[in-house]
Amino acid sequence: MCRRSVRPLPSRADGARGPAAPSHGRSAVSTVERSDPELVRSAQAGDVSSLGALLARHEAGMKAVAYSLCGYGPDAEDAVQDAMLTAMRRIGDVRDPAAVGGWLRTIVRNGCRARLRATRPLLVGDPSTLALPATEPTPEDLLEGAALRDWIWHALGQLSEPVRLVTLLRYFTGVTAYEQIAAVCDIPVGTVRSRLSQARARLTSALRTTAELAYDDAATINDVRRREAEEIVAATYRGEFRRAVREYWWPDSEFVIPDGRQFPGTDFMLRGMEKDLDDGVRQRLRHVATSGNVLVWEADLISPPHNPGHCPPGVVWLHQLRQGRTQRLRIFHPAPARAGRID
Repeated sequence: MCRRSVRPLPSRADGARGPAAPSHGRSAVSTVERSDPELVRSAQAGDVSSLGALLARHEAGMKAVAYSLCGYGPDAEDAVQDAMLTAMRRIGDVRDPAAVGGWLRTIVRNGCRARLRATRPLLVGDPSTLALPATEPTPEDLLEGAALRDWIWHALGQLSEPVRLVTLLRYFTGVTAYEQIAAVCDIPVGTVRSRLSQARARLTSALRTTAELAYDDAATINDVRRREAEEIVAATYRGEFRRAVREYWWPDSEFVIPDGRQFPGTDFMLRGMEKDLDDGVRQRLRHVATSGNVLVWEADLISPPHNPGHCPPGVVWLHQLRQGRTQRLRIFHPAPARAGRID
């Protein structure tokens, strides 16, 4: 959204929950008795309990690597937890299941070294020496390609709303720097760190101890919300934005612009969107992430050719939902993460 006008993106989260997805059944053979290759292949097929058993088996070795590089303390613990989350999302990239222990330790080692170098913002390590993809996948790639994505969305839904929000921003949008997340959520950077630490601990603990579960089809809900967002954007350029707002927004909703000012109702938002359209501003939706009553949209802003400096390059829309419709929207223009920082 441009600083000169208000251009909100309406969203809708259908209150109905999808049917329970089939649970990932366990093999009759205990996970303790199964080999690493068997556990890897089962995890790649979507069995969460196999991945949990695999991580529990190699956790001591992963911690040993982290302690040797970072010493005993929170940095080492965070590196191990990040490596477990990486394994959850990228287990399908393991080329040699018999060498999965080395794959996990390499993720930890590279993550620790990057933390020590502190040369760039980092989410997880890049174990390139084990033939992982050369480029970091997008959030959509991570979720669309993950056999365990139902588990991921189910686990996110178990977090408290404040913790879930910072987790969605950090891991599933381009707003990854702690300072950016703090600005979006209007909280101190220290609180961002604390909430992310809680999220990592809860998610990795759940992954290690997970049992056979039937998950709500949360991944499908996320797909639906993405399609809704795309349809709303398309409707906006057909001149149907007011109709979309009536359908997806509560009439008594609240709109918060980047400087913190709050506007009740939808009139201010409508006027801002219409001004942007008249000025020739366009947008390109990048990421959509949702869990519970929290919905995050990230979009590129495209200034008109005759005025290339009209808008900032991007915008984040933070929606708080009530019964499937937007009750409150806060917009934020993320600034590029500062070079030389690591969170």
